[in-house]
Parts: sequence; structure tokens; C-alpha cells
Amino acid sequence: MLRSLRLLALALVLLLAPAAQAGELKVYFFDIGQGDSALIVSPTGKTVLIDSGPPEGAASLRRRLSELLTGPIDLAILTHPHLDHLGGMEQALSVHGAQAFMDSGFNHPSPAYSSLLRYLEAHNIKVVNATQGRNIDMGGGAMLTLLGPPSPFFSGTRSDPNANSIVARLTFGNEHILFTGDAEEETEQMLIHGGDLQSDVLKVPHHGSRHSSTQPFLDAVKPRFAIISVGAGNDYGHPTRAALDRLEGIGAKIFRTDLDGEIRLVTDGKNLEVYPAKDAPTASVAAEPEPEPPAPEPKKSRGHMGKVVEVKKHDVERGFVASKNSKVFHKASCNGAEHIKADNKISFATRKQALASGREPAKDCNP
Repeated sequence: MLRSLRLLALALVLLLAPAAQAGELKVYFFDIGQGDSALIVSPTGKTVLIDSGPPEGAASLRRRLSELLTGPIDLAILTHPHLDHLGGMEQALSVHGAQAFMDSGFNHPSPAYSSLLRYLEAHNIKVVNATQGRNIDMGGGAMLTLLGPPSPFFSGTRSDPNANSIVARLTFGNEHILFTGDAEEETEQMLIHGGDLQSDVLKVPHHGSRHSSTQPFLDAVKPRFAIISVGAGNDYGHPTRAALDRLEGIGAKIFRTDLDGEIRLVTDGKNLEVYPAKDAPTASVAAEPEPEPPAPEPKKSRGHMGKVVEVKKHDVERGFVASKNSKVFHKASCNGAEHIKADNKISFATRKQALASGREPAKDCNP
């Protein structure tokens, strides 16, 4: 059983055995749409993949990994079991393989997550839960320290899977890079009280959501650079103006995958350089989505002899829809479907097809 595998003690320090040579550490923040995916390459060539983006970015991720890797991934980390972070993992592992897989251990059933767990078991990939305080020696002086998920898990938050994300701080010489998954405000408060957070680079939590990157957290991290992994024209309004204002207020230089493309960091432990794939245009911030309006009155039409006949919604629209940038789906007749931008909308004839895409039912109208 997979969960029994999680109880095995994985000797990550031995797996990522250090070597004496010095060199550069590189981190790639991939441009894979509305989601997260980053690859760490240590000075000794050891690799850690953190998240794998949405299903729509899987082909792009697979192509970039093929260009950067010469062997299997040493460690694949899933910060939390949401589709925009796990959607490309099976494809990445099917091509490149992995010595080990780590996730938070927070149980959040979904078709995509269940499929990934079955894949790991079928291919005998070692699975472990992340634990606070674990140090993963990547070699050449690079160390990845796990600061989350919390123990015990948070419960009753705005989003428990997000709040229980794996958080990791990468240290190489004098440089520090903080990976945050989709951490929520509760996660950030825990981190603030957990010790030193100062980092030169912050992977901005939750794509620049207004529910994270709180002022006390940013004051503790003090990043010089902020990396936002986000899809162009996404339906969430990420990054929000509130989060950007707070980042700008502390003087962080902001890079965004929707504007800058893939973002590459290179450091020798003393100096750190950031290389965006393209020159960013003037930043534009999508307006935050407005609250959904109340459900409209049922449509009525004139029947025979002028009699008023009620036309039920399911007689007007059938099927299910989702945004290609979203991890949930709606009934086509649901108010939430009206907020999906036309260029992003995809349709499913049946609920089974919608579930098979790896998405979960939205909570607004229980499709």
C-alpha cells in the first residue's frame, strides 16, 4: 500500500550524497501556465523538481526537463495535491523517472491525485511524507530545509490543502531561496514563529493571491526578488493588486512567468543573478474577480395562448464547463461558468468526462 510506503525511512541525505566540488546552483521557474513548477540543480548535478504545473503545461514541462536532465530526477516534491501543481507529474515521471517522491501527506482525494499515487506504486517509486526540520543535502554545499507542512495539520482554514503545503528553504553559501507552494495566512504565521525566514528570493505564495504574502510574512522574509508563477489571463485575477502592492512596498523586484517567461536563477553562493527568458512588457494586473451575482430568476417565455411557461435552466443548457487554467468544473448553467473568459473555456458533455480531466466539482453549484 502507498501509505505504508510513506512510513519507510528514506535516506535522502544518502540519496542526494554531497560531493566536495564547488560550482553554481541553478533554479528554473518554468513557464507552464496557471500553476507552479520549479527545478533545482545543485552544484553537483543533483536535481529536485518542485511541483509540475497544470495538465495543460505538461508537454512544455516535459520538453524543458528533457533539455535540462541527463538522468532521472533525484527527488520530486508535490507541495500539495491540487491540479495546478500535480497536473504534469505523471508525464514528467514517465519520461524521466525519479529516485523518490515526497508530498505533504495531507489527504485530499481527487481523480488526478489518486491516479498519481497509483502511478507511483506501480513504478515502485519511493514515497515519503515531508516533515518539518528535515534537511536534504543536495551536494556541493546546497541544502534544502523543510519548514512545512505544519504538524499537526491545519484544519478549518479557507483552503486546508493550501495551508498544509510543503514549504522549503534552499541555502547555498550566503544565498537563500524560499519555496512556499500555495501557503495561506495561517501557514505564514506559523513560519514567522518558526525561526529565520530571511531569503534573497521568494517564490510568492499562491500565485500572488490576496490571501497570502501578508505584510508580517514579507517583513520577515525581506526578499530582494519575488517570483510569481502565474498564467496569462487567468480567471482568478492572479496576481492581485493587493499582493503586488505589498511586494513593491518592501522593495522586492518582481518577476512573473506570464510576463517574463521562464525565470532562471544562478548563484555561486556569494552572488545571485536572475535571467528572465524575455523582456517583460509593462505589468498589467487583472481586476480581482467580482463576487458572483445572485442567481437570476428562472427564464419565462410565452406559451400557447399567451400562457406564461417556466423554462428550467437544464432545458436551456446542458453539460459542464471549466477554465483551462482552473482545477474545478461547473455546470454549464451555473453562475460561476459565466465568469470564465471565452478564450479559456473548455466543455465536457458529461460529468464523467469533467472528472476524467483531473478537475474537481466546484462548490458553487455542486455539479
